[in-house]
Amino acid sequence: MDLPNNPIRVAVVEDDAACRIALAYALQAAPDMCVQWLACSRAEALAALQDGPPLDVLLLDLGLPDGSGLDVLPALQARWPAAATMVSTMFGDEAHVLHAIEAGAMGYLLKDLPPQAVLDEVRSLHAGGSPINPLVARKLLVRQRLHALPSLPPPAPAQIDAAPSAREVELLRLVAHGHSVDEVAQAMGVSRNTVRTFVRRVYVKLQVTTRAEAVTTALRQGWLE
Repeated sequence: MDLPNNPIRVAVVEDDAACRIALAYALQAAPDMCVQWLACSRAEALAALQDGPPLDVLLLDLGLPDGSGLDVLPALQARWPAAATMVSTMFGDEAHVLHAIEAGAMGYLLKDLPPQAVLDEVRSLHAGGSPINPLVARKLLVRQRLHALPSLPPPAPAQIDAAPSAREVELLRLVAHGHSVDEVAQAMGVSRNTVRTFVRRVYVKLQVTTRAEAVTTALRQGWLE
C-alpha cells in the first residue's frame, strides 16, 4: 500500500496483546498512517523512544506491567517534543485523567472504542484537536463546577442562536455515551454520511470542533437535560 508523502507516524504502547494487535492492523491499513513501533511495557517504550524513528502520535496505555505509562511521557517530550500523546486506557476516574493531562497528554480515550474510531481520534489529535472520551469530559465538567469559587460568577456560556432539532439531540445523547459513528448510525437508522452531516450541523450550532467540546457545551446549554 502506498502511503501519502507525510503519513501520521504512530507508535503504540499497550500491554494487552489483542488490543495491541487490533490497533496495529487498523493503523497499518489506514492510507494516511504508518506504524513506527509497538511496545508492551514501559521499558520497551523507553528503549524504542531512545533509538526509534520520529513520531507524530503516541497511543499510550496507563496500566503497564512494569509501571505507569505516564512515565513514558517525559522521554517522549525530550526526544520528540512536537509529538502528541493520546492516552487509551480502561481508567476513567478523575485522578487518572487529571494526572495524564498534567503530564502532557493531549487526548484521553477509554478502551470502549473500536480501532477504526481510534484512528479518527488520532487524525483529530494530529490536526490539533484534543479528543477526550465524552464520559470523561463530563466528569471534568462536573469537577470544574464543584470546585468553582462561590464568590466568582460562572463563566457565561456561548450564545447559541439556533436550537437543536430532535435528531441532533438524539445524536448528542448517543455521542455522550461514547458510541462510535457506526453505532450512532445504526441506533438512528441512518447512514454514516448522514451522521457526519448531523455532527457538522451540531458543531456549527455549538461553535465547537470536537466531540468532547460538543458534549460539554450541549450540557451547559441544557440540550441534554
